[in-house]
Amino acid sequence: MQSPFLLAIQEFMLVKRYAKRTIQTYLYWIADYIRHQNYQHPKKMGDHEVQQYLTYLSIKRKLSASSQTSALNALAFLYNKYLGQPLSDELEFVNSGKARKLPVVLTIAEVQKLLSHIPEPQWLPVSLLYGSGLRLMECVRLRVKDIDFDYKCIRIWFGKGAKHRVVTLSDTLVNPLKLQLQCEKVALQLKRDLQNPEF
Repeated sequence: MQSPFLLAIQEFMLVKRYAKRTIQTYLYWIADYIRHQNYQHPKKMGDHEVQQYLTYLSIKRKLSASSQTSALNALAFLYNKYLGQPLSDELEFVNSGKARKLPVVLTIAEVQKLLSHIPEPQWLPVSLLYGSGLRLMECVRLRVKDIDFDYKCIRIWFGKGAKHRVVTLSDTLVNPLKLQLQCEKVALQLKRDLQNPEF
């Protein structure tokens, strides 16, 4: 069972509408930090203990730079946002030496080749993920009313961090989407959705 302190932090983050994954990650690092400091209350600690902990993650546990950064972000949130005891802007600790990997970006030809191997039932959703930059759950929750063919855009409601945004709709997806909307199966599903008071 979580401590009342961690539960209070979780409640604070939920009220502030932090993403579920962010809450889980921050709670993990805060709990690990407290354990490492022999269960001292964070209010009684500060820059020195945070620097010691981050150095320990690098030297003893040999964690990656991204994991160390994640821990730093969690502790910065704890002190700056939750406890109101801001950490120094110039913390001194040993950075994890593992080099960051550069993201792999596909060329246009590679993306076209990839999409050509996607089975037809999944082709349109996968194309939306790539062409409009939708996240998986954003694509799953997409509704007809969110697609604006005139302005060639898609409105995303309550995306990551409960934020709304507008993304572009690729010209190449306009006709496939219109054909999809004329499909008898889709029309039936839309009718069912409209009869559901939750929609």
